[in-house]
Amino acid sequence: MPMLLASFLCGLIFGAGLLISGMTQPDKVLGFLDLFGAWDATLAFVMAGAVAVTAAGFALARRRGIPLLAEKLRWPDRSDIDAPLVTGAILFGIGWGVVGLCPGPALVNLVGLSGPVIVFVIAMAAGMAGYDWLRDALNRRSDSSLHEGRNR
Repeated sequence: MPMLLASFLCGLIFGAGLLISGMTQPDKVLGFLDLFGAWDATLAFVMAGAVAVTAAGFALARRRGIPLLAEKLRWPDRSDIDAPLVTGAILFGIGWGVVGLCPGPALVNLVGLSGPVIVFVIAMAAGMAGYDWLRDALNRRSDSSLHEGRNR
């Protein structure tokens, strides 16, 4: 239960931060991305603030050594840059640049029941499900080809 409450509070704080910073306003985000037009630099300050808070949080977590609500700290164990990472980053960037929303702000904006936001979230969910389906299909295919190779 404490983990569920902590997750809820973190999500609530994150959503409030998105609202206060203007990250839920697609026009503001698109203004930030329009480097050669009417560029709006305010979101750069939002990002810098987020990076500073995150860096401080990670430093405290590293120094503490043990988490408050979990068995152990789970730090990322990969640092390589591979094709799936680059492809995902490109697709994310294209979606963000075309629509002005990414997953967090889109979920916050669902409260307004805006048609375009609902369509975006449905498309986002379909893309996630499609990725999972494709990944599983490719894994099954590679597993079956391994078994066929052993049986020969």
